[in-house]
Amino acid sequence: MSETPKTLADWLAHCERLHPSTIDLTLERVQVVAQRLALRFDIPVVTVGGTNGKGSTCAMLDAILQRAGYRVGVYTSPHLLHFEERCRIQGEPVAADALLPHFEAVEAAREGQALTYFEFTTLAILRLLSQAGLDVAVLEVGLGGRLDAVNVVDADCAVITSIDLDHMDYLGPDRESIGREKAGIMRTGRPAIVSDPVPPQSVIDRAREIDADLWLFGRDFNYSAQQGASGAWQQWSWGGRSKRFNGLGYPALRGANQLLNASGVLAALEALRDRLPVPAQAVREGLALVELPGRFQIVPGQPVLVLDVAHNPHAVATLAQNLDQMGFYPRTHAVFGAMRDKDAGTMLRRLAPLVDAWYFTDLPLPRAARGEELRQTFAGLPARVGLPVASSCHADPMEALRAALAAADPADRIVVFGSFFTVAGVLKDGVPRLAAPHVG
Repeated sequence: MSETPKTLADWLAHCERLHPSTIDLTLERVQVVAQRLALRFDIPVVTVGGTNGKGSTCAMLDAILQRAGYRVGVYTSPHLLHFEERCRIQGEPVAADALLPHFEAVEAAREGQALTYFEFTTLAILRLLSQAGLDVAVLEVGLGGRLDAVNVVDADCAVITSIDLDHMDYLGPDRESIGREKAGIMRTGRPAIVSDPVPPQSVIDRAREIDADLWLFGRDFNYSAQQGASGAWQQWSWGGRSKRFNGLGYPALRGANQLLNASGVLAALEALRDRLPVPAQAVREGLALVELPGRFQIVPGQPVLVLDVAHNPHAVATLAQNLDQMGFYPRTHAVFGAMRDKDAGTMLRRLAPLVDAWYFTDLPLPRAARGEELRQTFAGLPARVGLPVASSCHADPMEALRAALAAADPADRIVVFGSFFTVAGVLKDGVPRLAAPHVG
């Protein structure tokens, strides 16, 4: 390194240059550097892995534990707008300057060893959290589990959310292979919460092999939802091994899948109750106050705007279900951008019955699919019965959103989904004020 980086932007640029690959699933290099850093946590640590629902699970754990009076640190990835979002203490992103000494420490400790961007930045954030005077740390695992950089930390409790097909080039061709990788975050004798209702057998087998304390949805914890007089789902109840909550309000995070995520959260809290007791009121308040941008985030106005970072078929199927439950809209306009390695055909097919006009967008990185590629994928799908569906291509997400606004009536809705970069592209200057110029 010719000159020591001075700002966070300098350090991130340095990290991007260190390794020829963006992903290198081996843990040995990270373990060596972590040992040189003397990285350790003397507080309870929860790791959260899985395919979908990790961010929501981390956000709910964070909100509830804060309401219980604990000082909470959270690591998540990727970020939407600013790198600092990846490290939150008491709900607030850390200051860029606070990260600098930890980047410097990782640079010194690696002693020339190549680290990927994710590995280097993960170690820096873990070091910051380990020295931040926390009561508890919540760490979101990246795309894998067994060989993910976060797995250098021996967590006191592991939570595995839904498991589906994603990152198959790295994790394997089917749910069993992917589940085996995700199960690598479990530890012998420690709670392993699996909130996937139908987990791969490989996850159960791994838990038994290492004698983890396995909590399965439907066996060790469960939930039921109650309808109000109007027929709307208004409350829900949860039961664990020895604890029960009745008459809970729905989580502030929208979507049919959030009760499943919340169930895993409550199981983790029950499993850790001896070290982190949480009163019922903290659970109620935390679920009511939790926030997480970009997860079925509804921006009111005319037309309504829905933001969702659904970027694999399972997440898009959930998005379709959530959109279907929103009620009637004359037309739905969809802004979509995705990475080239994603199963765009299946994602488009799952949402196509709900969409009347598509706005495909380029994204600002080499591995992203071009808008025209996505449109060609869409054109190759079986013809939709009914009226022809309009489609167009755009240079960036904001241009695509403006085109959707120009075509939409006030009573319509616009859905922006796909990669984090798609949603970030319409959020980077603040959530746009929606005022459709087309009145119809």
